[in-house]
Amino acid sequence: MILVAVGRVDRPGAGHRCGVRVGITAVRRLRFDDGTPVTAASGIAPLGDGWLVAQDDATHAAWQRPDGVARLRLLPPVEGLDRFSEAAGTKHLKPDLEVACPVEADGLPGVLLLGSGSAARRTRGVLVTLDGDRPDVRAADLAPLYGAVAERLGVPVAQLNLEGASRAGDVLRWYQRGNLAAGVANAGVEVPLEALVAVLLGRAGAGTVPLGAAHVLELGEVAGVGLAVTDAIALPDGRELLAAAAEDTPNPVDDGPVVATALVLADGGRVLDVTPLPEVDGQVVKVEGLALRGTDGAAVHLVAVVDADDPELPSPQVDLTVTPG
Repeated sequence: MILVAVGRVDRPGAGHRCGVRVGITAVRRLRFDDGTPVTAASGIAPLGDGWLVAQDDATHAAWQRPDGVARLRLLPPVEGLDRFSEAAGTKHLKPDLEVACPVEADGLPGVLLLGSGSAARRTRGVLVTLDGDRPDVRAADLAPLYGAVAERLGVPVAQLNLEGASRAGDVLRWYQRGNLAAGVANAGVEVPLEALVAVLLGRAGAGTVPLGAAHVLELGEVAGVGLAVTDAIALPDGRELLAAAAEDTPNPVDDGPVVATALVLADGGRVLDVTPLPEVDGQVVKVEGLALRGTDGAAVHLVAVVDADDPELPSPQVDLTVTPG
């Protein structure tokens, strides 16, 4: 295990530091059963006896189970395409599913997936439920909800970049990935899960989902690049762990160099600690998905997925052990 102690991040107003420790216990490269890579992993949530991994550059997810990794279609092809990339000139077509969160619907376990919201194609939600061993997939346009979230957070629609979420009981804490260069803050808003799931089930309109409390997070910067939320997970004690990346990009669409990544301990919107994430194979990795594997005393065991921002590389899946302090 690689252990990393608290690092220094330029964060104004930093208060008590809790001494969070992070260790990597395993690294895997995700591939489908046919050998092709799982790319641009952007979210992960438990589904049945395995994990559902969202890909932000595709219309299908990866369902990782003990006996293999299968494709699960989430959305129909876009202009005949199921994968998208900047090199192919098709990046603007991708649904950009960035959030994967465990939910229940009509008594069945499931996963809610949500787009980033920065363009019309990215304001869709997908609900996957599992009846026995059979997945059922439903999708809905959530544009009115995205508009309401942008207004609540005070973010221009073109700068909306909802990349992470955690589940706290019956509430989804949905996070805007900030951008220091564009003057956009990291911020979160609470959404009642039951109301949101009802939209995906076709029982309500997207404009009927009420929004709860909102808050801003100051995560600081590294080498002049602001740290920004890429995902979140709620802890059993009510606090949260948030993955964050300092990616040098001027907008929510273009990729840029990632100069640092961190794990943030927060409580009710209050930042308690910012700790560097360990490198993988000597590289800074952008963790875009977090899920809880379990706890052992004070230790929290997470599974994370990494977006390598390369359509040819398999996404790393990393097991983390975190001691929040």
